[in-house]
Amino acid sequence: MGRYRPPAPPKSPYITQQGFVILQQEEEQLWLKRRKVVAALSAAAAEGDRSENAEYLYRKKELGGIDWRIRYLQKRLPNLQQVSDKPSNTEQVFFSAIVSLEDDEGNETVYRIVGPDEIDHEKYNISMDSPVAKALFKKKLDDEIHVSTPAGKINYLITDIRYE
Repeated sequence: MGRYRPPAPPKSPYITQQGFVILQQEEEQLWLKRRKVVAALSAAAAEGDRSENAEYLYRKKELGGIDWRIRYLQKRLPNLQQVSDKPSNTEQVFFSAIVSLEDDEGNETVYRIVGPDEIDHEKYNISMDSPVAKALFKKKLDDEIHVSTPAGKINYLITDIRYE
């Protein structure tokens, strides 16, 4: 029996239009991939003894992962609210803002605040539910924010705010 974990808090239901389109395309691609995996699974099952058939076991596990992701997307997509308009006050940080921050050592970091389904650390997209984003909301240019991290407290200065 596994260890009890309390349920995770619900994710925010907001997403950019680009993010919504990407999730829809992912769902379509998963359905296409699922067809190929089911065909390969059928071929592997026809080979005989399934208990020692590595191809069969691999395809079965792969199909389970695909089905899990499809179910997640089918539940999540209808509940998402697309945010496409810029806020009326572009001088403050809100959803979809691209914010440039400078830390105490003078290092510059740029973050874009997006929904939790669009997180991409390579593009510096951070979730609106993250501690940094929560500290940034409704702040203005040249405001300082303080973020508690496992490594300690980090201080940032907002050097630029823009919206696409």
